[in-house]
Order: sequence, then C-alpha cells, then structure tokens
Amino acid sequence: MAKDVETSGQEFSNKDYHDPPPAPLIDPDELTQWSLYRAIIAEFIATLLFLYITVLTVIGYKSQSDTDPCGGVGILGIAWAFGGMIFILVYCTAGISGGHINPAVTFGLFLARKVSLVRALMYMIAQCLGAICGVGLVKAFQSSLYNRYGGGANELADGYNKGVGLGAEIIGTFVLVYTVFSATDPKRNARDSHVPVLAPLPIGFAVFMVHLATIPITGTGINPARSFGAAVIYNNDKAWDDHWMFWVGPFIGAAIAAFYHQYILRAAAIKALGSFRSNA
Repeated sequence: MAKDVETSGQEFSNKDYHDPPPAPLIDPDELTQWSLYRAIIAEFIATLLFLYITVLTVIGYKSQSDTDPCGGVGILGIAWAFGGMIFILVYCTAGISGGHINPAVTFGLFLARKVSLVRALMYMIAQCLGAICGVGLVKAFQSSLYNRYGGGANELADGYNKGVGLGAEIIGTFVLVYTVFSATDPKRNARDSHVPVLAPLPIGFAVFMVHLATIPITGTGINPARSFGAAVIYNNDKAWDDHWMFWVGPFIGAAIAAFYHQYILRAAAIKALGSFRSNA
C-alpha cells in the first residue's frame, strides 16, 4: 500500500508538476504594484512585533533571574518566545509577503530566484527598520531595565573566539533557511497535497531548536535585522565589535542552504544542463 502511494506520488510529480518560473533579477513593473508595498508594510510590522516580544522576553528573564536564580522563563522560555513568534508571524504574513521576517531568509530566496532584487532589497530595509522600532518600543516601556540587562543585543559570550561564534551563526542560519526551502517547496506541496502541511510550524521549530543550541554562544542571531535593531538601540561598543558576524554568518549560511536545496536536492544544475542539451 505504501509503495502504491509512493508510486502514485511520483507519477503525479513527474507528469503534472512544473517548476514555477524564476523571479526576474530586476522588474521595474513591480514598483508600480500595490502588492509590493503591502508586502513591505507586512514585513516591517512583523519584524517590529517579533523584536518587541522577543527582546522584552529576554529583558524580563534577566531582570527576574537577577533577584531569583530560579525565576524567569529560562533559556527554554526564550527559545520558545523566538520560535513561537516566528510561527505566529509567518502564519499571519505568508500569504502577503511570504513571511520572511529575516534578511538572511530573503537573501537565500533571492539567490534561489524566488524573489526579485528590488523586492529583496526593500524587504531587508523594511525588516531592519521594523527591528529598530520594535527594540525602541522595548526601551521606551522598560527604560529602567533595558540598559542594565544588555538591551537584548547579540554579543559573543566570554570563553568563545570569533571563529566559533561565526560558525554557530552559519550553521544555525543554514538549519533555518534549509527548513524554509523544504517547508515551502512547491514540489513537496504538489506531491503531498493529501497531507495537511503547515509550513510555519517547522520553521518556528527550527528557530526554537537553533536558539536552544546557540544562545550560550552568541545569544543566537541567525537574523541580521534582529541583531541590527538591538545593536542600534543599545549602542554598546561590545555589541558593535561583534556585530559583523551576525551579518556575515547568516548570509553565508543562507547561501549554502540555497545552493544545497536548489542545486543538490532539486538538481537545478542538472536540469539546466539537460535543457541546454535538448535545445542544442
């Protein structure tokens, strides 16, 4: 029976499925469409809410554990806050903007030709501005605690060198972006249409698991907008000294994930070569 289902899925995939066309590198007409600006607003608001809830959770935990070592939500609770918010916000915005909420995710999807250069750049700007505003709200509401407890900024923990921190960010972002590609793969959705798949759930779990692993090392960036927003509002020398790895690491991890999914798992290079030979 399982073999019949698998064979049926293969037949559907091979006969009826076609890869969607790649997004154009530059599409001037896109600038005239309201759908682009609606998506940019969605990315801004989603990133604002993401930073507000998560950084507020971090500040609250540190203030509670300062007076009671067993108080607060702990690292597990912080990881749940980040993963849970991504699940919620991706679910809410996926139909409008794709639910990126992360420049590294946008960069990976751009490399895979899922979004145009214009859309990718505007998304990244909106995400960074949203992150700054979100952390700004945290500082406004918790001004007495914000600077005392580190402002939620990402910094390399004592005892680790920058190579370890960079590696943690690369691997962590690879896990996230690889999950995004897998969960949103249109071929998977076509083949497994009989299975109810909720893409935001595995994406949120990926964020949760990566935070459990890397909070003790870097505080877990894997999202340049998250790190940038906190660094701008906190404006601390240590946060800025370490800040480069929270852009370089996630972008490298996203690029590796895009290459792995598109050119190894999906064999895009082999398909392109076969198309070239057939046309010749």
